[in-house]
Amino acid sequence: MDPIADLTAIARDLRIDLGSLTPEKLYFWHRGQASLLLVGVIAICIAVVVVRGLVKRFGGRHRVTVAALPGSLRGSPFSAIRYVPAILFAIGLLFFTVALADPYSALCRREESFPGRRIAMMIDASSSMRALFSAGELNKTGMATTTFLTTVGAAERFVRLRMNGKYRDLLALIEFGDEAYVVTPFTNDYDNILLSISLISDPVEFARFPDPGTVIGNAIDMGTKLFRAFDFLDSAGNLIIIFSDGEDMGVIVRGRPLDEILADAVKADIPVYLVRTSYEKELGGLVPDALWKAAVEKTGGKFYAASNERAVLDAIRDIDSISQGRIRVTRYVTQTPRFIHFAAMALGLWTLAAIGKLTIPYFRTFP
Repeated sequence: MDPIADLTAIARDLRIDLGSLTPEKLYFWHRGQASLLLVGVIAICIAVVVVRGLVKRFGGRHRVTVAALPGSLRGSPFSAIRYVPAILFAIGLLFFTVALADPYSALCRREESFPGRRIAMMIDASSSMRALFSAGELNKTGMATTTFLTTVGAAERFVRLRMNGKYRDLLALIEFGDEAYVVTPFTNDYDNILLSISLISDPVEFARFPDPGTVIGNAIDMGTKLFRAFDFLDSAGNLIIIFSDGEDMGVIVRGRPLDEILADAVKADIPVYLVRTSYEKELGGLVPDALWKAAVEKTGGKFYAASNERAVLDAIRDIDSISQGRIRVTRYVTQTPRFIHFAAMALGLWTLAAIGKLTIPYFRTFP
């Protein structure tokens, strides 16, 4: 991490937040204590002025006599700059008083931007996924290595790649066969996604999956609808990843041509990446390969004919490298604390006053 970049980002966020704050949007938890402090400071200032006046009036032998200066000498127009540190300190004190009152916003709307993508992951759970697929690294369950367990391991590996990177993706998990089901809607909680992946990989749950067929078009359609439900269709950074054995020749899905379903993804700029996992079947080894390769490439995505574990791992790494970008989200937060904003301003002003007083001679000129 770059400390300078982090401080710059914090300063930028503070500036944006302070610029959006208005008095009518602020509420205070400890208004009384802050008012008491302000009254105390004013009382101390008045007492200091009175004491100094008395000292000047009744001054004695400890006073210093200074030679008179000719009346022709004029004061410098810049002499008042010696008061700049005191002014900065006073302004900082006002910010500190507001911070002491513990301000907060009742309702805050915040736009956030961070590296990542909105990714809908889809795992084929049809009966054809029971076929053997040797994958010692991806399948660590100790059970017979099936295509389904390999794809589940591939999905988990992809999530962990994103976790270990700089990304903060919004991930969703969909399981499909003849029908598609949303297991986990979009979330930035990677642990939640990993838990969902581990649950669907349970052999009992896989055996109970009710739809034995493979209809990839339904999965793409469900993914597009999920993006629409979260109002993401007009946002950049959307992506669909499908793990399937590709055993699907369906060009008509519920009376809709496949091209029509893909047109929705193309219109919304959602590229589809299909990792076709079929053991020892290279590109063209399955009849549907040509169909789905052409289909996903229309969306701007890519087709991976993964015939072994190494090919699956290469596909995951390639998708991870492609899946760069930034996403923007709008967050609404109630009772957002604002103490740090005013405390930071007070600290910054006091620091400037101290540095100026100690390093700039003009700020130390005798009155």
